[in-house]
Amino acid sequence: MLWAVFFFALMNVCVKALPGIPAMEVVFFRCAVSIVLSYVWLRKLGVNVWGQRRNRWRLWGRGISGTVALFMFFVTVQKMPLASAVTVQYLSPVFTAIIAMIFLREKIKPIQWLFFAISFAGIVALKGFDERISWFYLGIGLAAAVLAGVAYTFVRSMSGREHPLVIVFYFQVVGTLLGGAYSLYEFKVPDLYELTILIGIGLAAHIAQVFLTRALQGEKAGIVTSLNFFGAIYAAIFGWLLFGERITLANVLAMALVITGVLLNITVNAGRGQRVWRFFTNLMNR
Repeated sequence: MLWAVFFFALMNVCVKALPGIPAMEVVFFRCAVSIVLSYVWLRKLGVNVWGQRRNRWRLWGRGISGTVALFMFFVTVQKMPLASAVTVQYLSPVFTAIIAMIFLREKIKPIQWLFFAISFAGIVALKGFDERISWFYLGIGLAAAVLAGVAYTFVRSMSGREHPLVIVFYFQVVGTLLGGAYSLYEFKVPDLYELTILIGIGLAAHIAQVFLTRALQGEKAGIVTSLNFFGAIYAAIFGWLLFGERITLANVLAMALVITGVLLNITVNAGRGQRVWRFFTNLMNR
């Protein structure tokens, strides 16, 4: 999982290194490279790449919401400090829980609302402590997290009904189609350096997906998901070393609030949060 997070962080660095390439064009190249690799993988496994007919509206829904979320996230990576953009995206599990409660009738424990509030307080603090973050791009980042939550809810609605790689394949198909269509109207011809970086984005994303899949197959999802937050450390280091982005103590505390709230929520959801639940329950009853 640490390798998966590293390659996702590498992908973000590559996106950050292409401020002159439209974000949707980056989405196109990212998905176009991955779609070829995903197709070959599925054919090798003997899996129908288009999945079951009854699930296709969910598959397309996941692909569309995930693609738009990815586009918005890439915009924030290009326009915000790297560590901040990545941290805002960590709110997606919060929105996933809320959306799943509404549409899938999944239960949310009362204590989880406190954890959600902690994460949102961290986002407010992040904006307040960093003048480089505008409300406009912060709003785009939050919208990306919401749409990522929608995409993850579609995935959860297909739990046990569809091969995971088929879900990933649809995401690549939609990303290639939407990214390609958008690029017809706004396309910047990349030079050799930019083209190399664009291909690297697709390769890094695909390698990260492979490591992520292997991690999920070999360890409990709650443990794997919690390690995802090492991405904030990677982002802070890369942002400082490669782009000269300073990280203050206030930034670190704000990001820690976001991550703490989400981690506590994941702990409760993973079924290992009974001690946390009892502690806060007893605390509130005193």
